[in-house]
Amino acid sequence: MRKKRVVVIDVVGLSCSHLEQREAIPNISALSDSGISCNMKPPFPALTLPAQATLTTGLSPSQHGVVANGFYFPENFQVSFWEQACSLVQGKPVWQQIREENSDLSTALLFMQNSLFADCKVVMTPKPMHTEDGLVPWCYSKPVGFYEEVCRDIGEFPLYHYWGPRAGIESSRWIADAALKTLEIHGPDLMFVYLPHLDYSCQKFGPGSSEVMAELTRIDHEVGRIVAGVDALGLRDETVFVVLSEYAFSTVVDAVPLNRILRQHNLLHVREIRGKEYLDFELSPAFAMVDHQIAHIYIKDGFKKEVGAVLEKEDGIEMLLQGDGDKKLYNIDHGRAGDIIAVSKRDRWFSYYWWLDDRYAPDFSGKVDIHRKPGYDPLELFFDPETRKIPQDTKLIRGSHGYPPRAEEDFVPLIINGKLPDELFETGIVSMEDVAGFIKKIL
Repeated sequence: MRKKRVVVIDVVGLSCSHLEQREAIPNISALSDSGISCNMKPPFPALTLPAQATLTTGLSPSQHGVVANGFYFPENFQVSFWEQACSLVQGKPVWQQIREENSDLSTALLFMQNSLFADCKVVMTPKPMHTEDGLVPWCYSKPVGFYEEVCRDIGEFPLYHYWGPRAGIESSRWIADAALKTLEIHGPDLMFVYLPHLDYSCQKFGPGSSEVMAELTRIDHEVGRIVAGVDALGLRDETVFVVLSEYAFSTVVDAVPLNRILRQHNLLHVREIRGKEYLDFELSPAFAMVDHQIAHIYIKDGFKKEVGAVLEKEDGIEMLLQGDGDKKLYNIDHGRAGDIIAVSKRDRWFSYYWWLDDRYAPDFSGKVDIHRKPGYDPLELFFDPETRKIPQDTKLIRGSHGYPPRAEEDFVPLIINGKLPDELFETGIVSMEDVAGFIKKIL
């Protein structure tokens, strides 16, 4: 009996409405036409790390504990975004679940978040090194040396096109090439491939813009190259493709500066160092770890009622999850979650800013610096090469995400193509938590 193989392609930023643009996405459309396709409910918060942890475990954020793209570590009063270690996901991934019954299963993770040190045959993820000579755009890989082996054929990973102001098709094209090399050399039974760049186009230009339509065609071409590569390797009959997206985008017009609001009500404190203001995590009654359209607000004992009363008056905030019941309703009742979770209105997002005068903005505010900022900063997409700074005009951002999936417009596409077992889908709404179960049934 021929073995089964599953290739999961995460086309982040792909929306259900994009599937209607058939002429722009011929390869994805072909997979949809000859397979099964449905709208899928993403988890809340609809963000990369929570979505990928849900995808790979079949658990909700309340269970796996990845409640944002950032983590607040109260032990040392530190916020850290884009942590990569797989151990941060508090749940058994689907490949470990399958290996309990099929110990021979081999898995590859290509550029998935929280994949560092994963118990898989193949792992590749960016891990740039900071040296005296500058940044080395290296990637961690297993087997040791596999990244270097791939580089000999396709060149080094274009890190500067992966995120930030130069984010573009180059990174997704390289990852597609690496996926084909992985299939050729290691032949994994289960492979997850993350194609990132459409995400940044949606933030910069807006989800329905002409620029995004052009990038949609480019990312579709990369999906088509992966499919064609599987055909060329003679693996098509045994391969099931799973194509999906992590979240839907909303068109936005401006940001809500939660930390400034808290500061104006004496609920957030700063320390001035060499004329610049830095957030005082230790002594602030409250602060907001912001992430696109959601924010985790961490509050000292005795201040929760006051913080809630302040934020309830803010026009750009649509919802506050203030109690255990609220958080449980949205499957985010985990110890890592904020004491209050704020959700912006659909047309807003949250900035991390706390300074009231630009002269006192911290040194990293005008730089591309994804690790020191206690919140995601989409304005890094607008880095000005002449001034060597990023602007702070929050109206520049045209698209954001994170909003809870309340309606069809918040759902994302799920396409499964290949020889499938009977009754793969049950009746009812398909959610991202279901995908791990589909993979188990197929394999």
